[in-house]
Amino acid sequence: MPLIPANQAQLVRSSQKDEHYRSLIKNSVNEAFQSVAGSKNWLNWRREIELLADLSYFSLTTFSAYQTLGEEYVHIIQVDPSKCHIPSRSRRSFFIFCHIFFPYLLDKILVSLESHLDDASHERLQTVSPWWSLELWLRRSIQKVLGLMSESQRRTCLPTVFILQQNLSLLHRLHVALFYIFGYFYYLSKRVSGITHLHATGLNPNSDGSIRSSYRLLGMASLVQLLITACLQFSSYRLRQRSNQDWGFLRKLSTHHKSSSTSRVSRCILCLEDRRNSTSTPCGHLFCWECITEWCNTKAECPLCREKFQPQRLVYLRN
Repeated sequence: MPLIPANQAQLVRSSQKDEHYRSLIKNSVNEAFQSVAGSKNWLNWRREIELLADLSYFSLTTFSAYQTLGEEYVHIIQVDPSKCHIPSRSRRSFFIFCHIFFPYLLDKILVSLESHLDDASHERLQTVSPWWSLELWLRRSIQKVLGLMSESQRRTCLPTVFILQQNLSLLHRLHVALFYIFGYFYYLSKRVSGITHLHATGLNPNSDGSIRSSYRLLGMASLVQLLITACLQFSSYRLRQRSNQDWGFLRKLSTHHKSSSTSRVSRCILCLEDRRNSTSTPCGHLFCWECITEWCNTKAECPLCREKFQPQRLVYLRN
């Protein structure tokens, strides 16, 4: 019996199942690393730890020519563009690079570029980046490139980086909407690597057609929503730009106030350094803004007393 292409519902369920198991691995590795190395080192290396956890998952499945747990759950298999053979090892390796390493590298490049253009954040990263870190290497490379640009061109780069960071999520949503309509390539990494899926067991053609029709309707609705979102973001761009300038001014003012003050500055318990941009939790404990927001991305609780709270309840102390 010939195999038929996997439909949208199967690919979505497979992705959700893989995300579930990847989250379990990440949580276990994060907890183990935090208990051994401490909260400060965990905050500094959280992205790299999660990257290694994802790499181990896909190395044991896709790279080894096995189904992932999500693919096994919905009975689908990976095939190359010919739809007659499983992807070659080089194609599978390219997919893993695009799926895991490329988003990580792109984020590091954009953050390094933004921090170099923003003097306040550039000074802060310069104090915490070790000589062998990827951020330091990227910053030196970016500095050489920006050194060839004029001052006006450099001023234009910062809003350009901000726009690019904002539009990456829109690009992802556009790709998902196209997936709902056409039924191929749930991930951009699968599209660029040319890996598709076939259903390994029998499937009712009528049921498959009904599923695809429903997802096409969902895709059209997603495109309309995406268009509205893009229009709203475009209309509010100047307001966001003004807010970013105000935030940069406040950060510089806070840094100047800290350097000119002769009183003793308390330390942040997370980074064990002088507290920057003091922020209070609902329970009253004080941390750096960057440290506590990074902490709340994974654990919505106070690091000291473990009181649960929503991240939007954090209070930035200006005075």
